[in-house]
Amino acid sequence: MRKFRSGRGFTLVELLVVIAIIGVLVGLLLPAVQAAREAARRMSCSNNFKQIGLAIHNYHSAYKQLPLHGAGTHPTIKRDIWQSHGTGNNHRLSILVGLLPFIEQQGLWEEISNPYDRAGNQFPAMGPTPQNINYRPWATELPAFRCPSDPGVGLPALGRTNYVACAGDSYDRGRDGSLHVRTGANALPYPENSTFAQNARVKNRGFFKPHDKKRFRSCLDGLSNTIAAGEIATDLGDRDVRTLGWDGPNENTLRNNPSHCSDTVGLIDPLRPKFWAAGTTTLTAVNGRGYRWADYLPNFGACYTVLPPNGELCANSATSSTTGTTSSRHQGGVHVLMGDGAVKFITDSIEAGNQRNPVVNLASGSAANNNQAGAESPYGLWGALGTSASSEVIDTEI
Repeated sequence: MRKFRSGRGFTLVELLVVIAIIGVLVGLLLPAVQAAREAARRMSCSNNFKQIGLAIHNYHSAYKQLPLHGAGTHPTIKRDIWQSHGTGNNHRLSILVGLLPFIEQQGLWEEISNPYDRAGNQFPAMGPTPQNINYRPWATELPAFRCPSDPGVGLPALGRTNYVACAGDSYDRGRDGSLHVRTGANALPYPENSTFAQNARVKNRGFFKPHDKKRFRSCLDGLSNTIAAGEIATDLGDRDVRTLGWDGPNENTLRNNPSHCSDTVGLIDPLRPKFWAAGTTTLTAVNGRGYRWADYLPNFGACYTVLPPNGELCANSATSSTTGTTSSRHQGGVHVLMGDGAVKFITDSIEAGNQRNPVVNLASGSAANNNQAGAESPYGLWGALGTSASSEVIDTEI
């Protein structure tokens, strides 16, 4: 006699219940996994910055000065500092170029510091100006200069960077230092009594000053109280107000009101305040933030402690005055590198004083506006952290 075994499988309802439970568990766990991944990326970003800080200190030990912000060579033909040239880099190199041997990039440094000939392109030692795509070193992307949380990649950027020099709390004509390279008779350094040189001495108050040699001892406020470099987000081509500037105000307008962009109705999308409104004229696509690791010009190689972190980028041009604050893809703030090598995470809500106070400058500085030569930073704790010799006491833990 045959015996039949009675077996029972899962019903459709039971399968659906199990799938639903698994879906709920995945939904609960996914945010935690994403948060853990971002925490790991943030830690990796901090470690990259620590290595840059160590490289700055090793550079200072070797050469008894900080790497130059705006280093390099003269081209054979006189050119304005913002123009492209192949026979010299026009004193356009960022601090990151000089740090290469100190972050285990000796091979790339040797390629840059020697004449370069590849595929019919001949360049002198220290290379051409940094926007030259035919010069391989400038198009090389280095993981040591990239934040893992930043997804930016590829053209129209060359080699991207998320770490730039802190140039203080005044962005007025940010490219100008003691050496103001121009065409014509004044192509070499201006006399010390020139307007450009005098303004540079007044407004360049940061840890790094364009074209000027600095040493640790120049940082009178103390290395632990002064920001040496800041983190920036690179542009993704999405009209983010932090990474592609509005190309509108003249230098006087921007000098007199750092909040000009946010005060101007219609520039920023009211429904999406992190993006420019449709029709707003921005800088050209090749001038995205962080697009050239080797370039010292304000849009690419500097940050300022005027607008608080993740503020909008308001620009006179990519090469001159730009509010250029710090920014990041981390939630709620940015990393900064202090002069002593410590890495701090600064929140977007840091006390930043009067955001409509004119920046310190020679042309219109006055005691009434608190922007005269030697003034205490008008931008609160944030501004004080960006200045290196204004005798401002930092009495809070950051």
